[in-house]
Amino acid sequence: MINFKNKIAEVIADELSADITEIKKNIEKPKDTNMGDYAFPCFVLAKALKKAPNVIAEELKGKIEQNEAFKQYVSNVSSINGFLNFTVNKETITKDIIDTFSNDEESFCKSNVGKNKTVLVEYSSPNIAKEFHIGHLKNTIIGHCLYNVYQALGYKTFGLNHLGDYGTQFGKLIEGYKKWGNEYDFSVNPIEKMADLYVRISQLSSEDEQVLEACRENFRLLENGDEFCTEIWKKFKDLSLIEFNEIYDILGVHFDSMIGEAFYSDKMQEIMDALEKNGKVIESQGAKVVDLSDQGIDTPCIIQKTNGSSIYATRDLAAILYRARTYDFDKCLYVVGIEQGLHFKQVFAVARYLGIDEKYTNGLEHVSYGMIRLPEGKMSSRKGNFVTARSLLKETIDSVLEIMKDRDINDKEKIAKQIAIGAIVFNNLSENRVKDSVFDLNQALNFNGETGPYLQYMCVRTKSVLKKANYVIDPNIDIDKIQDENSNQIINLLYKFEDTLKTVADKNEPSILARYLIELAQAFGSFYNNNQILCEDERTSKSRLYLTYMVKTVLENGLQIMGIEVPEEM
Repeated sequence: MINFKNKIAEVIADELSADITEIKKNIEKPKDTNMGDYAFPCFVLAKALKKAPNVIAEELKGKIEQNEAFKQYVSNVSSINGFLNFTVNKETITKDIIDTFSNDEESFCKSNVGKNKTVLVEYSSPNIAKEFHIGHLKNTIIGHCLYNVYQALGYKTFGLNHLGDYGTQFGKLIEGYKKWGNEYDFSVNPIEKMADLYVRISQLSSEDEQVLEACRENFRLLENGDEFCTEIWKKFKDLSLIEFNEIYDILGVHFDSMIGEAFYSDKMQEIMDALEKNGKVIESQGAKVVDLSDQGIDTPCIIQKTNGSSIYATRDLAAILYRARTYDFDKCLYVVGIEQGLHFKQVFAVARYLGIDEKYTNGLEHVSYGMIRLPEGKMSSRKGNFVTARSLLKETIDSVLEIMKDRDINDKEKIAKQIAIGAIVFNNLSENRVKDSVFDLNQALNFNGETGPYLQYMCVRTKSVLKKANYVIDPNIDIDKIQDENSNQIINLLYKFEDTLKTVADKNEPSILARYLIELAQAFGSFYNNNQILCEDERTSKSRLYLTYMVKTVLENGLQIMGIEVPEEM
């Protein structure tokens, strides 16, 4: 597609004999779209040209308006309060969008900006033998969306599920199993049974130091390959994965690797040796730590406990080294809650002492997110406000089925599941990820609000229009038939789709895509209400149908990137 920002930067740079890179860097999009599509602040030139910004803007406006060739890209140039504003030529952008889309609609919804680059996205990472709760759900949804965004931008992308399958908690579970394992039938609701076992042994170990010491010894034995401890650990892991994979199947989430922390148990000595060799390890109260004060971090990073056992920071470091060798990554994203901020600062800082290429340590990034909670008193379980992902999914699906009970719709179960997941996914992605969010079931299922079901409904509406018209794709349309205000709004948004995905990746912020899709759906809603798509003028109908088809394609692709399916009917 035509890069209008580049064209504007070129004409300004030519008139000023200036560096185009510096000019382009200062071109922005006005908050008020009535001012134009792009704006250049002439304040940045005032010192060099020794003129007032408004004078510079007026002079540049006069010169640019004389450039006849430039008019094919920009239909209007205005000078307002020291800003030079540009309005894109509507016919040119419409023709460009249609030509690009009709040439390859799949490429229109993707990009090659990430060609020859590799991105790892670590997400979900639930703890074995513990319930998959709504916090893990948010983690999974954000990570899956980012995975899809990077794929759409042409990156070689790997989704990693770094399972929490190691640590002292397993020493406790093993001790609990030794004491009370014969009391439980783990073939039914295994995670619930394991969670109960863990609560019991945790309570006992907090009261009895000898029991706590036995738990620690169990983990030390596990690390050293003890046959009994390994057998119990494997049993707990296999039972947990059955539960987790059922949830992933419901969400339509997959991973390229499900290597957990335990995988790195034989790889941690190399980490210790590298840090020892570089003189970075010191002893502190019997534990081994790395002092990070030279990197501006006051809290040392513990890499080995007093009893010689590893800690998850050590396993994260081993994972970084393994991933650098295995994937040769450009970026490695860790989608983990904001409360783990210090941990990742420490781990990333220690990684710089491992002697690996800076390319890898510079590519490490903690993609943090805020907590998700429920409205007071809603969907609470016997554990207070602790709500499992399974119970949330079930309650949302049941609520959609209740809404649909009197409607004559085929395959209600499938559609209810699609709508429910759309509601949950969009709710988790619609706000800035670092903000704490509230899942309100009634609000999430509002078909008239800025919700997942609303987006699904608007996409289904485009499909319905095309189906009613028995539409056969034909891009040979009259551009002048879609030059009204509503059509132009849609065209401008379609033009921004690729840039939107790039911005999402630049900031690792899915809410930018959520906002874009809402704007596109609302723009189509206005277009639909103000224009008769199927009308007596065949040329007009044909043009409006193709615009509808483009909206349908981009909405559907955008929702798919978010992890939301579009039902055939609603």
